[in-house]
Amino acid sequence: MRKKNRRRARKDRLLFWIVTGMSGAGKSQAINCFEDFGFFCVDNLPVALLPRMAELCMRSGGPLHRVALGIDVREGSFLHDLYDTIGRLKRDGVDCRIVFLDADDKTLYRRFSETRRRHPLGKSVRDGVREERRRLSKLKGMAHKIIDTSSMTLSELKETVSGLLAVRRADEMQLGVISFGYKYGLPADVDIIWDVRFLPNPNYVHRLKDHTGQDAPVRRFVLSNPIAQHFEKKFFSLLLESLPYYMREGKSYLTVAVGCTGGRHRSVAMAEALKATLAHHGYKVRVHHRDVDHE
Repeated sequence: MRKKNRRRARKDRLLFWIVTGMSGAGKSQAINCFEDFGFFCVDNLPVALLPRMAELCMRSGGPLHRVALGIDVREGSFLHDLYDTIGRLKRDGVDCRIVFLDADDKTLYRRFSETRRRHPLGKSVRDGVREERRRLSKLKGMAHKIIDTSSMTLSELKETVSGLLAVRRADEMQLGVISFGYKYGLPADVDIIWDVRFLPNPNYVHRLKDHTGQDAPVRRFVLSNPIAQHFEKKFFSLLLESLPYYMREGKSYLTVAVGCTGGRHRSVAMAEALKATLAHHGYKVRVHHRDVDHE
């Protein structure tokens, strides 16, 4: 009976998702995604009102037990208050989690240019982005999940948010697998990175050049290589052995990135193989091929 009561208490516990991040990275779109999944959402809530908001939700008796709050913390004076407030909420029994929306600088510059918006810090876009990164570095380090929206569509963002909300118990883990090209930079929101540039490159095989690792001929070329098979066996085995220890430490989200030169052939094929292996062992896993559409 005690276990049943503890499970019910966890289920009814007030859940706050604080949605924050870089200007132009998609915070408002993420809030909309939370709303679509049944969360009560408030955007641009002043940090000083967070404790009062939590109190009102707890008094509601249940209807407002899942809340997503968009917090604008670009003003430096709010940051210290936010850290203290999050600590206070946790001490009061609120399950308080942070999701941080990010994008690479080039993408942020382009988005501000396309919308003709000024950066909220009131400087040039480049200076504003640089200053905002500096101010938010500590908060980003506190985040339970960082979502890099640089190459994401709105539907992919919604799928990623859905993945976050699929984790319901401490003994579950949501796994993400990302393929990428080193020539386009490292992904920002990953925990483990593996480099597969040592594998033979299908890009130099005429009949395979215009295909990707999602196509069967490329997968056969990459995964049938003895070096790839040896690496796959060792890497996948090591990861599978490590996952229970991550979960034991309370980690609910883990993202593994696999990189090759252009992010279209070797990394994609290996990421798909990793996804299949993890799914076979009962893990919930989502795959995202960041650079597969680059020519």
